[in-house]
Amino acid sequence: MIEQEVDLGAPDGAMKTFIYHPTHDGPHPVVLYLMDAPSIRPALHDMASRLASAGYYVMLPYLYYRGGPYREFGASDEDMHARRELMETVNPTGILVDGSALLEFAAADAAARDGKVGAVGFCMSGGLTIALAKAMPDRIAAAASIHGAWLVRDGDDSPHLGLDAVQAEVYFAWCADDPTAPVADMEVMEDALKAAGVTYNIDFLTEAVHGFAPAGERYHHDASELHWERVHAMLRRNVD
Repeated sequence: MIEQEVDLGAPDGAMKTFIYHPTHDGPHPVVLYLMDAPSIRPALHDMASRLASAGYYVMLPYLYYRGGPYREFGASDEDMHARRELMETVNPTGILVDGSALLEFAAADAAARDGKVGAVGFCMSGGLTIALAKAMPDRIAAAASIHGAWLVRDGDDSPHLGLDAVQAEVYFAWCADDPTAPVADMEVMEDALKAAGVTYNIDFLTEAVHGFAPAGERYHHDASELHWERVHAMLRRNVD
């Protein structure tokens, strides 16, 4: 396994990005792997590496770079406050800039394959994968939102709006008890997906809670393994 850490030049500054891909048999399809609110930490490194081991060129960018240099966060009140402020720097407009910069970097790396791309996002980034799928229908062929937050909200940039532009297959892992994504929002999202003719799948998870996928306090083994199964299958259908 090749593991790289690069300070990728983006229009809004240096975006630290961790890249994982197999040593052999490249070039490999690109997957944009978008962090959750707690930011990049060992659990996400492990998950990005696990995905890469299946034959992908996985890019894990530090999306808080607009708010300051790279850092890892603990559970202190100070860190929680800092994270809340930094979350405000992440939005659908910015991810389009970031996505373009990531794909430009990948295009110059012989280990990365040109063509269709996957995007997987957790928590605050679940909706960002949909934003990428809307804006880059010729590139984003698979988009996954894993315990995605605020997927239906006020404003023209709500993930449930403008889905007619999406050509990707879309997957949602949606928890029954998630204050950031109420069940009523799932119904709104599903109606919008159907109306737009998007190929999609939603797993409605009654046992797991928001944050179930990465290792940590909220980790739920069965739900997490289900998301892995769904993501791998979707990538095989659309990106491999």
